[in-house]
Amino acid sequence: MFSHAVRPTSSLARSLSRSLSSSSPNHAKVAVLGASGGIGQPLSLLLKNSPLVSQLSLYDIAHTPGVAADLSHIETRAQVKGYMGPEQLGAALQGCEVVVIPAGVPRKPGMTRDDLFNTNATIVATLVDACARSCPGATICIIANPVNSTIPITAEVMKKHGVFNPNRVFGVTTLDIVRANTFVAELKGLDPARVNVPVVGGHAGKTIIPLVSQCTPKVEFPAEQLSALTARIQDAGTEVVKAKAGAGSATLSMAYAGARFTFSVLDALNGKEGVVECAFVRSEETECKYFSTPLLLGKNGIEKNLGLGKLSAFEEKLVGDAVDELKGSIKKGEEFVAKMK
Repeated sequence: MFSHAVRPTSSLARSLSRSLSSSSPNHAKVAVLGASGGIGQPLSLLLKNSPLVSQLSLYDIAHTPGVAADLSHIETRAQVKGYMGPEQLGAALQGCEVVVIPAGVPRKPGMTRDDLFNTNATIVATLVDACARSCPGATICIIANPVNSTIPITAEVMKKHGVFNPNRVFGVTTLDIVRANTFVAELKGLDPARVNVPVVGGHAGKTIIPLVSQCTPKVEFPAEQLSALTARIQDAGTEVVKAKAGAGSATLSMAYAGARFTFSVLDALNGKEGVVECAFVRSEETECKYFSTPLLLGKNGIEKNLGLGKLSAFEEKLVGDAVDELKGSIKKGEEFVAKMK
């Protein structure tokens, strides 16, 4: 029986070293769609470093041959090939077991994740349509914001093709967990690689709900400090956007988080037991159709949804406050696909 005490790998370095020590891992073909962008390039670099990846298929609308050539000189096993433009998208996806999608426009100062909707919704729908045609059995990991809407878009597009598998479609919320671990560790003087805070709900503003009461190791904060910590985790993306002063959003930390999640998926596909990550998925844990909770991953994607666990009164209120916004974002994504020609 698994509980939230089953810790995800909260350190990418440990994930890489564990993979390196694996005697005979299966080597997967992984695609990165949006590989030339601010997240896509460092994410592709991290994936190139993993012995779990045998082929790295890079796709974008521009500059991909250069990114692929650059990465191909690195002395690791993964073979890299770049694809550019809509006419090469199908070939980029052929035979892929895992597809990671960071494609889309980044958030700029003053923009909410919802402001990104119109542009990124179209991009995600187009890319997922290609996945449904070229690699319908692949595990799809969506980074493109707003995740609270792009995951319902992904599901609805795949349903149109009759290939939607709710156990293989993930909204990558790992950056929220990474931030929560880091901020808690800073406040308590702990090693952040040894801290694990489950983060549930969604991936925008007040829908980001850190379950500090379930932190490993156990930590406690006075009410005022807990409230401030929660607000910082929820607004951390804006913190980076402001600090970059118009030069972009969280790209490096998002690439790290995306790689961590992808390695967990690959570990689970390889038969490693006890792999747990939070992600935004089709769910029956709350009244929302999609919700992020800790998930036990396996060879077929989600092996078991571990649910919310025991919440504090403070956390119960956070969940209650998030429901309406989440429902609205989900509906927005579904309606976008319904109106597509």
